Amino acid sequence: MYNQFSKVYNKFMDDTPYDKWVEFINSKINEHNIKPNIICDLGCGTGVMCGKFALQNIEVIGIDNSEEMLMEARACGQDILYLAQDMREFELYGTVDVIYSCCDSLNYLLEEEDIIKTFKLVNNYLESGGLFIFDINTPYKYKEVLADETFAEQSDCEAYIWENFYDEHEGLNEFAVNFFIKDLDGKYTRTEEFHYQRAYNIEQIQKYLQLAGLELLGIYDDYSNKPYSQQTLRATFVAREGHNKNKLYI
Repeated sequence: MYNQFSKVYNKFMDDTPYDKWVEFINSKINEHNIKPNIICDLGCGTGVMCGKFALQNIEVIGIDNSEEMLMEARACGQDILYLAQDMREFELYGTVDVIYSCCDSLNYLLEEEDIIKTFKLVNNYLESGGLFIFDINTPYKYKEVLADETFAEQSDCEAYIWENFYDEHEGLNEFAVNFFIKDLDGKYTRTEEFHYQRAYNIEQIQKYLQLAGLELLGIYDDYSNKPYSQQTLRATFVAREGHNKNKLYI
């Protein structure tokens, strides 16, 4: 859960390549001849991606488990439906043309049954032939980049220290983040949050997609058309809705 982090998330994530991600998703939508009327963002955070798709005159639904992040998203004032839901149990009123999940949101699902359950819901709520586009941080990234590193950043009124711990045997990544946010009286308030992510390998994700009835179309290197490699840090998957299933929302 993102709590205090939500207040400074956009500022410290301002170098995130959102435009690149949107461009990739649009390219796959066009490649598969989809004319999206409505799309869904799983793990939408502060809604930056939602806002970019809304500007394309597409109806957007944003889903996140953090009320604090959604408060930041709603403050932008765009006509976007934001739902405070756990992606393992998310509910929509009907099917959508595209579901996407960016910025390693799915790594926050710590058990394989959570991933499978989420994928099954995705398959349930996709229109026939609809696309599911998502990314994961790879085990290579956790081991070779994050590992047991410490990261820090500061601005005029905020700062954070991020301590990372990766247990390769368990495939579990923990990061402790200390935030220092300047109050109106000029004092800094310190808040600590702990976050956990699971490292999934490509073969596991392929299996989970198959179990959920989704058809895998491709695996790419970080929202590019380059294929996934053993040195990929962020693997990007494109899958399609499976057929011959009953829609649970009916």
